[in-house]
Amino acid sequence: MSKNKSRAEKRIRRHQHVRKTISGTPERPRLNVFRSAAEIYAQVIDDTVGRTLAAASSIDHELKEKMQGLKKSEQARLVGLAIAQRAKTNGINKVVFDRGGYRYIGRVKSLADGAREGGLEF
Repeated sequence: MSKNKSRAEKRIRRHQHVRKTISGTPERPRLNVFRSAAEIYAQVIDDTVGRTLAAASSIDHELKEKMQGLKKSEQARLVGLAIAQRAKTNGINKVVFDRGGYRYIGRVKSLADGAREGGLEF
């Protein structure tokens, strides 16, 4: 049996390591990021009850028209702005950022910057 793990398995292991210390509360929910090869998704989650409070992604019908012809990092910034706006309508101003085991560069950083631009604090 090979000891080499795939990139996805390594990411999941990093994410589990981070999730030991990061948890969303009703006062400060968790902003979770998932990125696939083509899309990016963000959720604001209250881990005490296991409930998603707000969500946005690059496949949203509202955002799809704005995404035409943009680079992936620019799309991630728009998703960050959208998640911030949706969280603020639910009365959420402060979150804990969960990068999902990904490095804090590129699309993940763009999404975080967009969320900060939209008014979320983390």
